[in-house]
Amino acid sequence: MRWPRGWADSSAAQNPTNTPSPNRVMTTTGSITSSRSLSYIALFAALMAVFGLIPKVDLPFGVPITLQSLGVMLAGCLLGSRRGFFAIALFLLAVALGLPLLPGGRGGLAVFVAPAGGFLFGWMFGAFACGLLMRRMAGATGKGLLAAAFFASVVGGIVVVYAFGIVGLSLIAHMSLTQAALAMLVFIPGDLIKCGICAMLVQTVMRGMPSWRLDRD
Repeated sequence: MRWPRGWADSSAAQNPTNTPSPNRVMTTTGSITSSRSLSYIALFAALMAVFGLIPKVDLPFGVPITLQSLGVMLAGCLLGSRRGFFAIALFLLAVALGLPLLPGGRGGLAVFVAPAGGFLFGWMFGAFACGLLMRRMAGATGKGLLAAAFFASVVGGIVVVYAFGIVGLSLIAHMSLTQAALAMLVFIPGDLIKCGICAMLVQTVMRGMPSWRLDRD
């Protein structure tokens, strides 16, 4: 098919080398990046659900010991602040819709007003904090990376999450903040182990996938 001369000349003038326009390249790159981010968010939300299959350990004051806090740390450290936040938010949305994704087959809106409800809200912000700190320390390598990931996990996965958990437990279980904080002491040894596991996994991922970026949101 032969195009009219004016069309051909106009096309050649706009793109004489017949190469893809910068706008088209930027659009394609942005689409790929967006799709990849959505895939990672869905993947880590699914990982949270897998961790929910591990049986919980019930405690007298209504907050169980679970493995899902490790998923929070991993999502924040590996995905960054925003994507980590959205991964946990997606998981919690599925829980709120009634899917039994928490340990023990729990789901529905009722879990958010239970004694452990504060922890569930804290997971999102804990993942955000982990990602934010990892972004600041993304240049670390070797033992430095291990220490950075451990530190980020402690701050996001313990300090931030516990802050929400203590307030939630105090309000729902009618405990003072001091009593709620003292009750949290039982979780610290196990959560420190999770922080160590998270740090080792982050270091392993970076060794196996050097192109993985820890400073991307």
